[in-house]
Amino acid sequence: MIRKFEIGDEVAVLDDDISGIVVQVQNEQISIITTDDFMMTFFVNELVKINNSNDLGSFFSSQSLSSVLKEKELPKKRSFVKEKKSRKDEFVLEVDLHIEKLVPSKRGMSNYDILTLQMETAKRQLEFALKNRMPKLVFIHGVGEGVLKAELDFLLGRYDTISFQDANYQKYGLGATEVYIKQQMR
Repeated sequence: MIRKFEIGDEVAVLDDDISGIVVQVQNEQISIITTDDFMMTFFVNELVKINNSNDLGSFFSSQSLSSVLKEKELPKKRSFVKEKKSRKDEFVLEVDLHIEKLVPSKRGMSNYDILTLQMETAKRQLEFALKNRMPKLVFIHGVGEGVLKAELDFLLGRYDTISFQDANYQKYGLGATEVYIKQQMR
C-alpha cells in the first residue's frame, strides 16, 4: 500500500512521538515541520496521515461517535478473582540443562563431556536447593534419546530427602523433571 502525502497534510511518525505538517514531498521522502518547529525528513513508510475530525464524520454518524465518547467516560467495574498462593509456590528454581544454555559453544566437546557438564550442573543446583531449603525445583532436560533423563533419575534416586516426577506437561512438555524436597525439622 503506497501512502500518498500532500503539502499541508498533518502527519505523525510511526515509531516516535513526533508529529507535524508536510512541507515538501520528494519521491519516497517527506519533509515535515514538527510541532516543535524542527524541519525533519522521513521515508513514506515511516509516516501516517492524521485524520481531521471532519474526515471522521464520513466514518461514523454523530450519534454513534457521541455514544462511543460517553462509553469512554464511564468507568467500568472490574471483577477480580484473587488466587491464593501459598508461600512455597512463589518461587520454583528452573534449571535448563540444554548444553546451549550452559556453554557459549559446544564445539570440541564429546558427548561424554557434554553429559558430564550437564550432570555436574544438575548436582550443583540440587545441592544449592537443598542448602537453601527450597521446596521444589525443575530440571529441563529435553526429550532427546533419554540418556540425560536416565542419568538425572539415577542421581535423584540417591537422595532420601527428595521425590521426583515428570513435570507439568502443559508448562514444560515431556522434557522436564520436577523435584520435591522434603524439609527436615532441625
